[in-house]
Amino acid sequence: GGSIISGAVVRDSLLFSQVRVEERSLIERSVIMPGVHIGKGCLIRRAIIDEHCDVPDGTQIGADVALDRARFDVSPSGVVLVTPETLLAATVAG
Repeated sequence: GGSIISGAVVRDSLLFSQVRVEERSLIERSVIMPGVHIGKGCLIRRAIIDEHCDVPDGTQIGADVALDRARFDVSPSGVVLVTPETLLAATVAG
């Protein structure tokens, strides 16, 4: 589907079309929607990343529940929902 996984690891996840995952990133048990770019050295676990998100290098999602709840919407079962708006707000605040 035109996705590129470059030196990264993707486990038990669904990637839609036009997704790019950069080197040293790890994605586990996540859904990555179309047009997403995941930077270098990212950790993403149990997350849904909405269309056209640009996840900056070194971002960690799904590693610290308290931090995730402060930045994003988190379901009662612990799945993190990341939208372009919440990602931008988290990037500006961080």
